[in-house]
Amino acid sequence: IDRTKIMVVGGKGANLGELAGIKGIRVPDGFCISTEAYKSIIGRNPSINNLLEQLSVVKDRSHIVKLSGAIRKAIEGMGVPGDIDEAISPLISKDEAYAVRSSATAEDLPNASFAGQQDTYLNIIGKKAILQHISKCWASLFTERAVTYRIQNGFDHRKVYLAVVVQKMIFPQASGIMFTADPVSANRKVVSIDASFGLGEALVSGMVNADNYKVNNGTI
Repeated sequence: IDRTKIMVVGGKGANLGELAGIKGIRVPDGFCISTEAYKSIIGRNPSINNLLEQLSVVKDRSHIVKLSGAIRKAIEGMGVPGDIDEAISPLISKDEAYAVRSSATAEDLPNASFAGQQDTYLNIIGKKAILQHISKCWASLFTERAVTYRIQNGFDHRKVYLAVVVQKMIFPQASGIMFTADPVSANRKVVSIDASFGLGEALVSGMVNADNYKVNNGTI
């Protein structure tokens, strides 16, 4: 997996694949459920395609809420196909905790950012729970906020696909977000780091205030 595989494993999966190939960077073990699985789920259910047709033309918020809710319910109700169940079974340790992470084909584009719009689930233990949360990730492509954002930015709901990244959890003393250019000044010679104690989820969800570090990037 590398950055050429965005349409197969989504933005997050492709970037993690790139990082995993860099010596000295330790990416937690894991695997991807490709976008082909998501396409298969959608294609097997005519009712979902009917709902997507309706969603592509509605503008009223109440109708958007109703339709997106119906799509999520339909996706979660279908579950994960048996062939995927069989394929991932040898890759899962029953006693370890995993992160089940959404990875959409439309993420961090030049004129739009879909970061955080699909769901991620942490500390998931056991194959049954992992399969359930893979379905939840697929369904999260149709949260109200994700649907509304696509409508506002002119994205076709039927042309955005979702892969799922499943990774072993790590339990860090501290974690954070690093920008290779200062997001405030746009200075590409300054690396900006927001960090806090514990898992990064608390930071990105706004539960804690981060410490901020500015580092001069001497390699540029």
